[in-house]
Amino acid sequence: MKNVAIIHEWLTTYAGSERVVEQMLHEFPKADLFAVADILPDDEREFLQGRTPQTTFIQKLPFLKKLLRHYLPLMPMAVEQWDLSGYDVVLSSNHAVAKGVICGPDQLHVSYVHTPIRYAWDFQAQYLRESNLTWGVRSMVTRAMLHYIRLWDKVSSSRVDAYVANSHFIARRIQKCYGREATVIHPPVDVDAFEPTYEKEDYYIAASRLVPYKRVDLVVEAFRLMPHRKLVVVGDGPMFKSLKANCPPNVELLGYLQHDRMSKLMQNAKAFVFAAEEDFGITPVEAQACATPVIAYGRGGSLETVIDGVTGCFFAEQTPQSIAAAVDSFESQAGQFDLTQIRRHAEGFRPERFRKELSDFVEAEWAKFDGHRRHQPHCDNSANSSQSADSPSQSPVIIGDPLGMTVS
Repeated sequence: MKNVAIIHEWLTTYAGSERVVEQMLHEFPKADLFAVADILPDDEREFLQGRTPQTTFIQKLPFLKKLLRHYLPLMPMAVEQWDLSGYDVVLSSNHAVAKGVICGPDQLHVSYVHTPIRYAWDFQAQYLRESNLTWGVRSMVTRAMLHYIRLWDKVSSSRVDAYVANSHFIARRIQKCYGREATVIHPPVDVDAFEPTYEKEDYYIAASRLVPYKRVDLVVEAFRLMPHRKLVVVGDGPMFKSLKANCPPNVELLGYLQHDRMSKLMQNAKAFVFAAEEDFGITPVEAQACATPVIAYGRGGSLETVIDGVTGCFFAEQTPQSIAAAVDSFESQAGQFDLTQIRRHAEGFRPERFRKELSDFVEAEWAKFDGHRRHQPHCDNSANSSQSADSPSQSPVIIGDPLGMTVS
């Protein structure tokens, strides 16, 4: 491999998918970086390692910080405008449109998929409901836009040579949406940024961006049913005001905290409560890096990061009652958890592991791709030349054409 291009969707904050890109840049230090738009704050740019990403025309559209996601219908066209012809390998980090870049037959495209674009596929109904778009003109316009995005997403899925999924859960979604197999490589977690603590205090913690699908509201309501137990909630977002206005006295909402304060709370907590159905879910792994057990919803990526009865336990339904029952069950067996084993489990998600697995996969795919490319048979027209001059020429028949129409 001579040249590598790394494609990301949009750069707005240093979060989960950006941590994946950070490790890609470490593993391929000479790679060029592309992004639909770049509005990263100056204090979060360190992970780019001095690179200035090549952006699209979206970067020049007005009110970008406020309206970026409203420009989603333009993004398929935007990513198709890049000229990537000078690269041997294109490595995309995809949760929306990055995999739709156009490559040539002599270029290998590997796509690391955080998720197929969720609000255009199986999360569409939830997205419309949470956005108050279930009826009316705005609903019809949004549904039409999502229909267009879904069609483009399916068509562009064939542009990828090899898929990597961040979990087995996402690999199944890739199979369902695109009809393609995917190799699973779990994303990197900065385990060393969290110190384990083996003496716990008498409170539980939930830490998340406060948006509807994270279901922090269910965790708060569960602890309303358990007034004798304390919950600390760390995170900010659109739901903060509504949660704060109706918060029971045994629940403390702290908003956004810097890493040091948040990790300290996670280290000392009795358990971390996680109610979302996540694609992977980095925060539960960070909790386990603190030697803190996890009480999680038993769907999605949590099934791959939490070991039931060893590093935590699951609840079966996204309801306050189910969460409360799981907390009660945890309390009855809390002394049985080996906190050192919880920390060891988290160490299996280190960035070094991710970089090696991804590098090995890309190298193996490149070896197969390049070998196949180099040994392509050349066209042989000798058979045609041996045809008698007075023999009638035959044009190929279009397969599946009931009228027998031919092409010249």
